[in-house]
Amino acid sequence: MVTRSKTETTALGAQAAANEFLSDRLPDRFTADTPARVPGGEAWRVPVILAYPFVGSVGEVGEVLINIETEDVMSHTPLDAMKRAAKELYEAHRAEIEDPFA
Repeated sequence: MVTRSKTETTALGAQAAANEFLSDRLPDRFTADTPARVPGGEAWRVPVILAYPFVGSVGEVGEVLINIETEDVMSHTPLDAMKRAAKELYEAHRAEIEDPFA
């Protein structure tokens, strides 16, 4: 009899899975931040941030939940909601974002 042990996704693996999901659906300024394990242990909560060169993160726009065992996306903030939040953050930080390119 073969006993199989469960393989758990690491925080880095969860972040990579979230970034793959985001890159297939949103522009390049949306990126996965540092994951945190969800209480109860079945998922990683991966914050989605809006980030720009020379500025870094300007804030969180949503989240992706990644299954600890399969690295599958369990749920996510609706894409339109992330886009709206990103637009609001961009407007709030416009000068800081555009200044390096002026």
